[in-house]
Amino acid sequence: MRLPWRSRATASRPPEASSPGRRALRRRLAITAVPLMLIAAAGLLNAQGAQAALACRVDYAVGSQWNSGFSANVTINNLGDAVNGWRLSWSFGAGQQITQLWNGTVSQSGSSVTVSNVSYNAAIPSGGTVSFGFNGSWSGSNPAPTAFSLNGVACTGSPGEPTPTPTPTPTPTPTPTGGTGTLPSSFRWSSSGQLIAPKSDATHNVAGIKDPSVVYYNGKWHVFASTANSSGYNLVYTNFTDWSQAASAPQYYLDQSGIGTGYRAAPEVFYFAPQNKWYLVYQTGNASYSTTTDISNPRSWSAPQHFYSGMPDIIRQNIGNGYWVDMWVICDNVNCYLFSSDDNGHLYRSQTTVANFPNGFSQPVIAMQDSNKNNLFEASNVYKVKGTNQYLMLVEAIGGDGRRYFRSWTSTGIGGSWTPLAATESNPFARAGNVTFDGTAWTKDISHGEMIRDGYDQTLTISPCNMRYLYQGLNPSAGGDYNSLPWRLGLLTQTNSTC
Repeated sequence: MRLPWRSRATASRPPEASSPGRRALRRRLAITAVPLMLIAAAGLLNAQGAQAALACRVDYAVGSQWNSGFSANVTINNLGDAVNGWRLSWSFGAGQQITQLWNGTVSQSGSSVTVSNVSYNAAIPSGGTVSFGFNGSWSGSNPAPTAFSLNGVACTGSPGEPTPTPTPTPTPTPTPTGGTGTLPSSFRWSSSGQLIAPKSDATHNVAGIKDPSVVYYNGKWHVFASTANSSGYNLVYTNFTDWSQAASAPQYYLDQSGIGTGYRAAPEVFYFAPQNKWYLVYQTGNASYSTTTDISNPRSWSAPQHFYSGMPDIIRQNIGNGYWVDMWVICDNVNCYLFSSDDNGHLYRSQTTVANFPNGFSQPVIAMQDSNKNNLFEASNVYKVKGTNQYLMLVEAIGGDGRRYFRSWTSTGIGGSWTPLAATESNPFARAGNVTFDGTAWTKDISHGEMIRDGYDQTLTISPCNMRYLYQGLNPSAGGDYNSLPWRLGLLTQTNSTC
């Protein structure tokens, strides 16, 4: 994504949850909230008076499920007196095992599970809530727990409320990606035709649609993208249930939301499970974001806020004649990382804790650099590879023929060093030469896009099986002003999966 001007200005800042899983036909549950309305009447009256009352309700929501795993979000609703330090216990009914948990500390013995607070979420005020999420494994069936206890006292709903029957777990529906496996050392792809073109209206005269970000949630694909013309950039949103509907789906311009007018481009969307919020990260001349609790309502996004007070010094010192572009956020269990590029051969990274996000980002460091700026140009993506201790990084490059393509690296940690995977013009991650088209190729550029993820949360997990990549392409004969180029969106599908 290129800025329409050099970005040197200083600028003045986020429902249901969760993450990823395992194996070839992955399945997603339409989120199943199991409100277990229970009260804990732990205040016993004696001759000296009453003790503090503990009362709670637990909401257990399965966000996605596949043939050997699932992800869930748990919310403790404190209906009694304030709690300082909490411990939630339950038993799984079918041998499920927790494999990864965030916003808490877990111990499990057989079917018995206990999750305790971490330092930043120990206090639950009266009437307040605290949430944590986890990934788990299952076999045979995956019933929701039916009873919870908080600090040793059974949760049974608010006083006088009966305990409702938990909502049964619905049959999973197919989800967008596959299972677990390994990344190959080289890649082959097939491409769709043009799937999404811009839709101009009375107030938006659009030349191109580009820089897509996509999640699959609640049975729909949600796509966010930049629109561009000679006068600048905007953000647009569309959704549909099947890719065959993408071309005809309505498009909603996000300048009609709190995001407002002005330069906004290169969006990235994800659900930040610790806060039960959707985040849209984008560039405004600064690294900016907006939030909502309803991804399907394009008017619900908040006004832009910024991760930095202005362009960090290290970027200003190295940007040369480039542009500060393409902000990208990914989180592990402890930290969230913010990447950005400068169109001058530098990839930057800063970080903050999951607990502090979106605040407290450190000053960036140079995560990767190349003396040939075209080798490390822009549009970085970083993903967690499902079922492995591995991360995949993609960065857009410009080839010797002037065409856009992607290079790739792997690492065992987001903040670690990166090892080339498919990272040359002769062995790229994705380039026109390793992509086949039905009929005449509609593009020779494989440019700014995003992997189809295995979930939709802040971990940005992808399956290494039968990968897909939503990208921007361009009529090979198009030329002229960069902002006026007729970019369109297409979908790559991997044809040499190792799974």
